[in-house]
Amino acid sequence: MAKRKLSSAMSAAKAIVDHMKNWVYGTPENEWVSMAVVSDGSYDIEAGLIYSYPVICRNGDYEIVKGLSISDFARSKMTLTMQELQSEKDIALGILNPK
Repeated sequence: MAKRKLSSAMSAAKAIVDHMKNWVYGTPENEWVSMAVVSDGSYDIEAGLIYSYPVICRNGDYEIVKGLSISDFARSKMTLTMQELQSEKDIALGILNPK
């Protein structure tokens, strides 16, 4: 980022634009992209979490790509990420619903 004089905000903005472009216009034929979508339980990720999945986009909708092989290393990182997201979700819900 130092060489291109870009801020992390610009990087985040570009990611959002790319995300929406794929969703609205679709992904190239025979290709998938990673998108943060609501988990349906695929790849043993808790349903309902917002999680980055491989997806194919068509006609303003997305479909999670199923059946990709996951290495043990990748599985451990996916599980760690899921646990972090679960914790963040619990914190956010605690703020919204204080006891």
